[in-house]
Amino acid sequence: MVQAFHEALFPLAVAFGATGGPERRTEIIVLGSGHEERNSRWADSRRRYDAGAGIRSLDDLYAVTAFFEERRGRLYGFRYRDPVDHRSGAPGAELHPTDQRIGIGDGATAGFQLVKTYGSVHAPWTRTIAKPVGESVRVAVAGAEVTAGVAFTVDAGTGLVTFYPGYVPAVGQAVTAGFRFDVPVRFDTDRLEVSLTAFSAGSLPSVPIVEIRL
Repeated sequence: MVQAFHEALFPLAVAFGATGGPERRTEIIVLGSGHEERNSRWADSRRRYDAGAGIRSLDDLYAVTAFFEERRGRLYGFRYRDPVDHRSGAPGAELHPTDQRIGIGDGATAGFQLVKTYGSVHAPWTRTIAKPVGESVRVAVAGAEVTAGVAFTVDAGTGLVTFYPGYVPAVGQAVTAGFRFDVPVRFDTDRLEVSLTAFSAGSLPSVPIVEIRL
């Protein structure tokens, strides 16, 4: 079943004041000896946010309400810019086409999925990037940057980089990329509790948002 998704970006001013981050599902069994057995129920993490903390004005509140209504609550997914993790490298680093390795050429494969790898020694985890900011994507083959629109194209709705004929990476050539990206999410409620009295007193509404897997 194809999930209903709008290529619309949640208000940035609110998102950058929100709270949240990744979660995982770990099952822990304590044995009679006191030792533990731990098992990861999810192969991938899932992000949750509460955008309520980012609402600083009535204009923000109105923008979020309008966005919520257009998404029909939990019905339609949308893009969300994680304030901490929305780049191929560190938050303050300049984007570079060698930030992330996305594949190795074999002389025939033209399509490479954007990914981001976390960690490098003990148990690196590779995250699929399905919602890149299209114009931000920079790609290099064997360390040399290639030109978007000439050597490759990127699908901003899926994160797939496709090389044009004549530019397909040769055998053994590393394909790397640098990019900004959004998280595919949905609201995790069908109801917004809005009270101007509470808002004026400094009590912010809860606006739960959860990542969806496409």
